[in-house]
Amino acid sequence: MFDFHKNHKVLVIAALVGFVTLSFIVAVFPAYQMQDVQPLPQQPAMTENEREGLNIYIREGCVSCHTQQVRNIEMDNMWGDRPSIPSDYYYSKERMGVWRQSPSLLGSERTGPDLTNIGKRQPSIDWHLLHLYNPRSVVGQSIMPSYPWLFDIRDTNTVTGDEKMVNLPDAFAPPPGKTVIAKEEALQLVAYLQSLQQTSLPDGREEKFIPALESKQTSGTPEGNDTNSLNGENLYLQTCAVCHQDNGKGVAGAFPPLAGSEIVNDKDPELMIKIILQGYDARSEFATMQAFADQLSDAEIAAIATHERTSWGNTGSKVTEEEVREIREYINKDLNP
Repeated sequence: MFDFHKNHKVLVIAALVGFVTLSFIVAVFPAYQMQDVQPLPQQPAMTENEREGLNIYIREGCVSCHTQQVRNIEMDNMWGDRPSIPSDYYYSKERMGVWRQSPSLLGSERTGPDLTNIGKRQPSIDWHLLHLYNPRSVVGQSIMPSYPWLFDIRDTNTVTGDEKMVNLPDAFAPPPGKTVIAKEEALQLVAYLQSLQQTSLPDGREEKFIPALESKQTSGTPEGNDTNSLNGENLYLQTCAVCHQDNGKGVAGAFPPLAGSEIVNDKDPELMIKIILQGYDARSEFATMQAFADQLSDAEIAAIATHERTSWGNTGSKVTEEEVREIREYINKDLNP
């Protein structure tokens, strides 16, 4: 029927038809179906400032080292509360211009951590600005490049109250009399990063992680989150070390030290537990600390607090899950009398 080896015209037409058909199946139809995706009910639309930050995120090549996709496997649950779904990208799928497609945010390499939920994991604007100016100022082993062109170094006496100053540790600070100021581009980029927070799914809808094989085969493990079964050091490294550092010394001018802290070493851990649950914003010389009441269980907070109170030369007593539970209930009672 098809005499391809003699009739080249038929060969070319058949190849063209095959190419067009496969293009529709592989690209056109899936792209058309994606237009039916709707945002989640509680999902906020991107502001103009956040949209500009997204453009800067793409321009600076952040997607080369960071992903924004929480896969449905258990090892990814450290990056988000649930696996990512198409609706998560609803507001970021707009084309970047007439000749530019919508931004590619999924990424394929995690040289740096996944950013799907970074706005919840790290909401501090001060931390993000320090990290952009020089990543080594907050993460000593970081291989991320610095972005000094997003900042200005000016005479301190010329800085106005409307400008955002970056308080750097001594090792990274400019010469005396000079101050680092975040440009509008840096603030827009941080606004975008802070907006990256997973939205809760509607009631009755659930996305689960596929458990790891070893978890399926394990038997006789403790039920629930027993404090004794949790590794406070690992939890601290995952949750707190990004600001307070793995050695508990903090970052001068940005995040207070936990080593030798009067609050951490106090015989009564109540204030320390309240700070972890509610956050802290009482000292203007340091950045605001986020609240962890919605992110950490009582057992996890007890394990972290115990690690902080018994490490780096600290002499505080251990904290129990019951102590954390009582303080959480007391706080909730005050908030909802």
